Amino acid sequence: MVGEPAYSLWISSLEVASWDGRVLRLTAPAGKHRWMAKRFAGVVERTAISVIGSELRVEFRAPGSTPGRREVQTSFAAPAPGLNPRYSFDQFVIGESNQLAHAAALAVAEAPGQAYNPLFLYAPPGLGKTHLLHAIGNYLEAFGSDALVRYTTAETFTNHFLNALSSRSIEGFKQAYRSADVLLIDDIQFLASKARTEEEFFHTFNALYERGRQLVVTCDRLPQHLTAVEQRLRERFEAGLVAEICPPDFRTRRTILLKRTQIDHIALAEPEVLDLVATRVTSNVRALEGALVRIVASNSLTARPIDCELASAVLGVIQPRSTASTSPTISTIQAAVADHFKLSVDDMVSSARSARLAVPRQIAMYLARELAAGSLNEIGTAFGGRNHTTVVHACAQIKRRAAADQHLLAQLSALRQAITSAQSDRSC
Repeated sequence: MVGEPAYSLWISSLEVASWDGRVLRLTAPAGKHRWMAKRFAGVVERTAISVIGSELRVEFRAPGSTPGRREVQTSFAAPAPGLNPRYSFDQFVIGESNQLAHAAALAVAEAPGQAYNPLFLYAPPGLGKTHLLHAIGNYLEAFGSDALVRYTTAETFTNHFLNALSSRSIEGFKQAYRSADVLLIDDIQFLASKARTEEEFFHTFNALYERGRQLVVTCDRLPQHLTAVEQRLRERFEAGLVAEICPPDFRTRRTILLKRTQIDHIALAEPEVLDLVATRVTSNVRALEGALVRIVASNSLTARPIDCELASAVLGVIQPRSTASTSPTISTIQAAVADHFKLSVDDMVSSARSARLAVPRQIAMYLARELAAGSLNEIGTAFGGRNHTTVVHACAQIKRRAAADQHLLAQLSALRQAITSAQSDRSC
């Protein structure tokens, strides 16, 4: 059975194309028949059998079409790049920084030409806009839509256009791009200052838009900041939905790393490795995953376990603390830990040895050693003039306890996030 919303939206739109006593052929909305076949064929077939009283098979077809994927015949020789199968909606980690862009991309994939047209995704490099672009195309492929999807980059579009001009196959070029039902263009900023290519893209854009075809473009800046692109094209981009992808917060960064370890079956000796990497690498997703790859490679080459010691060593090479703009100060860490345990910083760094103060003090030393730029002696001095051996002992104690105490692990993770947020606020 299907619910009332699904029936009203999809099942009620089906029409009987033919019935020969064995096969019931149904006409579905254009571009949706293969997706509907996957989703509704079973329930429609069972319902039809119960009504007719004999075995039958149900086929879904597009209006006026025959089975099989539509191909565009063209003399234009240069094909557009293929879609990366790893870039799917399932593999995309959703957070506050990308929620709107993800929702818009999914809406476009489910109803191309009907939701947001054009869809303009913008973000600095490495934050996932290409992932979403490929995810739209892969979604349409996975659900068997008849829509002809063409993915390309602005640079490739330019090269194709120049090749078409030199080979006198411009009509084939136009057919290849203007016949698409969904056109996905990556890095549209590279059209800037290319007058003839920009002119051709403008006419391609208009030809598709006027026929209700879907356009999705990505860019590293807002449309109004594409000052080297013609105003009329900027206005076309602004007429649709403009969705920003921001740098991921700590929670999203950690989830991205966790998902990558699950996909690639990476065995961590210490789960707090993810917290360490998510705290130290904040620029973009590409750098985040790259750091994890480096740590895993080091593990493979040295046979050392993937623990915080190995992660710190690798991060120290690829992102030295002296150049890391987000490295928190010891005082920031002390304040965050004191606030978490409802203490004052003065009490925490005092000479008192009660358990109420000793444990938070050890946690603060452990996080200072992990996250801050100070030496052991500098950390000890900041904690009431203690020596470096006290700091080493504190770090060892917390590391040992965290290996068996899930509550302490959760506290450390929450504190890393609080420290990162406090450091970001101080940098603004």
